[in-house]
Amino acid sequence: MTSILEPARDDGVAAPAAPRPGGGGPTRHLRVAVIGSGFSGLGMAIRLLRGGTDDFLVFERADEVGGTWRDNTYPGAACDVMSHLYSFSFAQNPGWKSTFGKQEELLAYLRDVADRFGVRPHIRFNHELLSARWDEPTRRWYIETSQGDYTAQVLVSGTGYLSEPAYPDIPGLENFEGTVFHSSRWDHGHDLKGRDVAVIGTGASAIQFVPKIQPEVGRLDLYQRTPAWIGPKNDKPTSALQSKLLHKVPGYQNFRRNFNMWGREILAFVMKRPKVAGKMQKMASDHLVKSVPDEALRARLTPDYVMACKRLLFSNTWYPAIQQPNVDLVTDAITEVRAKSVVTADGTERVVDTIILGTGFKATDRPVAGRITGRDGRLLRDVWREHGMAAHRGTTVAGFPNLFLLLGPNTTLGHSSQVVMIEAQIGYVLDALRHMERRGLASVEVREEAQRAWNDEVQGRLDGTVWNAGNCRSWYLDEHGRNPSIWPTYTWRFRRRTRRFDLSEYRLATSVGAGRPTLDHA
Repeated sequence: MTSILEPARDDGVAAPAAPRPGGGGPTRHLRVAVIGSGFSGLGMAIRLLRGGTDDFLVFERADEVGGTWRDNTYPGAACDVMSHLYSFSFAQNPGWKSTFGKQEELLAYLRDVADRFGVRPHIRFNHELLSARWDEPTRRWYIETSQGDYTAQVLVSGTGYLSEPAYPDIPGLENFEGTVFHSSRWDHGHDLKGRDVAVIGTGASAIQFVPKIQPEVGRLDLYQRTPAWIGPKNDKPTSALQSKLLHKVPGYQNFRRNFNMWGREILAFVMKRPKVAGKMQKMASDHLVKSVPDEALRARLTPDYVMACKRLLFSNTWYPAIQQPNVDLVTDAITEVRAKSVVTADGTERVVDTIILGTGFKATDRPVAGRITGRDGRLLRDVWREHGMAAHRGTTVAGFPNLFLLLGPNTTLGHSSQVVMIEAQIGYVLDALRHMERRGLASVEVREEAQRAWNDEVQGRLDGTVWNAGNCRSWYLDEHGRNPSIWPTYTWRFRRRTRRFDLSEYRLATSVGAGRPTLDHA
């Protein structure tokens, strides 16, 4: 019986037994390989280091940390969760400038924690994951990156669910002769001053960047498919007194964080009950009435679904911006994009020179799944297409030993901070690693029946909630109408359910090599 828990060599020299999947040089073996350096990847790296594990690398396709907050640089990009909660519990920041962090501030925070906790030497920038293949005989992941090959005992994906932009399938879009870009890949070299601009989409990104670009563009055609419920955003600068309390009073920042976290749990109660959510909808409805006096326009901006069925948004500047004389709200469907124009179903052709796509992300069709091959030689993408995107406790998948997904299926929150979920999952991974080391386990693979039971429970909890029964079609749902995205209850419940890695839910292997015995139970 042989354990493969040997440490990797920091000098990059391959372990003698490691084969070379890509050839051309020694293949470094790692205990843990992490994909991505946003909140998930950085949090994982920091906790590994703090736990005494240093034989790991983080593979990042870009040249800097930050994930979502590095890539989304559109004007006005900001968070809608209080900064004290949208940050690591173990790396709190008393210097937040306002209630909600802006993109630049959040990116600076992530850069700071990467430096402060010393994880940068473990990050391999410009290393895009090309493929990861589980090898059963050696019980290792064979990882191909754009800069070389590696092997690892454990693979942790921290790519999240809002990393790959979704592009609309509009006839003729590819032939548009002007400038077109997605909001998450903002073209800062394209001067919008005086331009005739079409913005497609009125979701979370558009309500932030439209108020910023409206004053400078010549004309702005705003194409809305479905209006969103939008509440007022109570964003205030941090006062001198608050700043002093945050810096000087021990425990005060933690109190603010926990107060906000537990307060938001009330929303989970509400969102499980569409009738109650409907009553709370008055908050957003009043904001609309107060902001838009024109009844006809207000009718076009009023959703026909229950609040929070689609993501609830917050803005004080959206409604004023779209009522300006140079903005035209278009609710007819786009039928075609021509070389210099956008055509809608009513036959109207609007000439533009710039198209900005505020069309969101591939939340239920995660591109990284097309690069991960499991024990039976099947891509995770194909398994999910056949059975639906699912994981056990949002983290592990049957057929994919030693793979952990941070912000995996059914970990998205409609009411609180994703960082809370990320930290819970990181704790779950660390507990798995401890069990593997103590018991000399080569691999752990969740049992299909455990994964099925978990997902049956989650889907059962989703029944009747505002996310499934709120009369809308949201990005939380897949093409079959199933909800593989939302965690449908309180965050404390998820934290409790991921507090310990339960070995009885997993198939365990304690040896390396084909034909060697494995254990089916703890």
